[in-house]
Amino acid sequence: MTIDDNIPAGLSDAQVAQFMDDGFVRMDGAFSRHLAEEARAILWRDTGCDPDDPATWTKPVIRLGQYVQEPFVRAASGAALHDAFDRLAGKGRWHPRMAMGTFPVRFPSPEDPGDTGWHIDVSFGTAESDFFDWRANIVSRGRALLLLFLFSDVGEDDAPTRLRVGSHLEIARRLAPAGEEGLTLRELAAEGFDDTADCAEALATGEAGTVYLCHPFLVHAAQPHRGTRPRFIAQPPLLPAVPFSIDREDGDHSPVEQAIRKALGGK
Repeated sequence: MTIDDNIPAGLSDAQVAQFMDDGFVRMDGAFSRHLAEEARAILWRDTGCDPDDPATWTKPVIRLGQYVQEPFVRAASGAALHDAFDRLAGKGRWHPRMAMGTFPVRFPSPEDPGDTGWHIDVSFGTAESDFFDWRANIVSRGRALLLLFLFSDVGEDDAPTRLRVGSHLEIARRLAPAGEEGLTLRELAAEGFDDTADCAEALATGEAGTVYLCHPFLVHAAQPHRGTRPRFIAQPPLLPAVPFSIDREDGDHSPVEQAIRKALGGK
């Protein structure tokens, strides 16, 4: 047995149903602690901070970019994780991740990090566009899933991402009238996310190696770090290989599409 062999089986039918109802599912042990440790060593170097000297942790958050080194690619390449992508986004309908997305590394700090508002991740636009002009639409163009990879242990005090349970259904209803054009982040932010304020709140906690697989419309938010050790997570998208559709002639809708159909009163 290699150090990466102790990986769980894919998602159960109950977990797929939970994903459609709640907008996310948690997969424990999706990659090994060893890979997480290797990745953190690279990330620590790039923060410019000393992991053993809290005096060097002078910012509440440091954002790091794309990572293509082996530990990151292997973390996103496990058989069980790929099976989960098939189950949720549809077999053959997503691109394997060959890099790990942005890392907002959060440090214990009394300072307001300034990025804790509720939002969804918009998914299409142009390189020349202001980011607030990027869009989301009813068929989630450009994003099959939002993924949260935990590269450190994350407890309730360690700035876990906040998730509004079931909020993806309300966002689908908001996006539907805008059709293929969708809404910009500016338009979504102007309306606010008060229509999801009554949703129960969950926290994306877990041990290093945990992955949260989230519907692209799930409303979520960061929060300040009140713990003692910095938190390392990546939040890449799973990119679609073919466009999503909520009106497939063969009726072979993925759970991502089924959730949207459910929100709009379909089956």
